[in-house]
Amino acid sequence: MPSSKVVFRFLAEPTDVNFGGKVHGGAVMKWIDQAGYACAAGWSGHYCVTVSVAGVKFRRPILVGQIVEVEAKIAHTGKTSMQIFIQVRCGDPKTQNMVETNHCVISFIAMDETGYPVAVPSFKAITEEDLKLENYAIKMKEIAIETENLLHKV
Repeated sequence: MPSSKVVFRFLAEPTDVNFGGKVHGGAVMKWIDQAGYACAAGWSGHYCVTVSVAGVKFRRPILVGQIVEVEAKIAHTGKTSMQIFIQVRCGDPKTQNMVETNHCVISFIAMDETGYPVAVPSFKAITEEDLKLENYAIKMKEIAIETENLLHKV
């Protein structure tokens, strides 16, 4: 059975900050994409491409020197797609007391060697938390599809 979760842990570095002295949102988005890719590739066993990021919510800044944890876990799968819930936390490396800085759902498609989508293993939500995350991921996927359909009508 493939792993449904990946956790990255590292220290926020001075090269990650913006002019305000906080970690740049673009750096956080890069970490989200990297952790999401590792989770999607590990689950599917294939190269994966990012399709969309939905529901990005930044709650608090990350400071230089804080420990950062990016947790990516499968929340829902389609035939070839995976919706992955990402939660970013930070804290003092000495205490390891972590607080959420942001979260989102990122969608990936598994691809074969020629660039065509391939089927992914089905994810079965079991715990109450998994069921809540799956419902959230499905809603985010539906919003992304509705938005895409609206844009094509304009």
